[in-house]
Amino acid sequence: MTLPSHDAWIHTSHTLLPRWKSLSLPHQQSTLPISISRVNQVDAARLDVEMSAMLKEQLVKVFSLMKPGMLFQYEAELDAFLEFLIWRFSIWVDKPTPGIALMNLRYRDERAVEPRDKVRTGLEGPGLTVAQKLWYCIATVGGQYIWARLQSFSAFRRWGDTEQRPLARRLWILIQRIEGIYRAASFGNLLIFLCTGRYRNLIERALRARLVYGSPNMNRAVSFEYMNRQLVWNEFSEMLLLLLPLLNSSSVKNLLRPFSKDKSLSSAEDGSACPICQATPTIPYVALPCQHRYCYYCLRTRCAAAPSFRCSRCSEPVVAMQRHGGVPSE
Repeated sequence: MTLPSHDAWIHTSHTLLPRWKSLSLPHQQSTLPISISRVNQVDAARLDVEMSAMLKEQLVKVFSLMKPGMLFQYEAELDAFLEFLIWRFSIWVDKPTPGIALMNLRYRDERAVEPRDKVRTGLEGPGLTVAQKLWYCIATVGGQYIWARLQSFSAFRRWGDTEQRPLARRLWILIQRIEGIYRAASFGNLLIFLCTGRYRNLIERALRARLVYGSPNMNRAVSFEYMNRQLVWNEFSEMLLLLLPLLNSSSVKNLLRPFSKDKSLSSAEDGSACPICQATPTIPYVALPCQHRYCYYCLRTRCAAAPSFRCSRCSEPVVAMQRHGGVPSE
């Protein structure tokens, strides 16, 4: 039995060592990728919009006794102020916005995470830097405010009219093109977001601020009590909208009159009140041939709506109407 040469051992080690490294290296640096739900990210944005609307509604009530229309001209400033408050007490202090917090999400600086090899679950990573927070405020608060004011100012000055100066017309065309480019870019970003699940809007993509789960473990307890109540009320309101036009108010009043104790209904027994509106007729007309007195508009609308209209007091068919003390008309 001959022993292998010294060179054979070296050659074998050089051959097997790369294979061993290729098998052991991925195991040491493997990561567990976690896909962030796209629905949660979209719902977080929607909840933030609803939260801003609720704050705006409460703030508008403070100025309800002021001059009507005074707050309308400062609506852009009011929206910017509310957005700044939400940013100041959430993102600036390293906290998620109310909608993001409800969806168990947080912002992460994606630039500081990608070069790392120690990420194990896909949720680690630092939050946004100070520069990212400031640029986020400038883009979301300042950018939206400036754009809203620019659009309102250009519309008020009528830059889009052909009889205006050429410079104003060119600025109007430039604004429309910028808006079109932004919408096209937003639509492209939406398609990329649906494919990859990263960066809901262009601002997050430019800042490399990605939404990840705040906690890896979260119990999702969904209560359908509110949903069932909302569905019941929606069906009930739709049923009322369907049935109310089919009901005759006078017949309903006649049906409920024996069970009512209201004195206003008993006043209809004499000839001084209109049996339809229960008020004293301003332009009195009488129905023929029963001679019961009505308001002109009440009797005219009922006869026009139903040619076979019957008197609300005696249920006799009304064939004509006559002004009280005048000539009858069909």
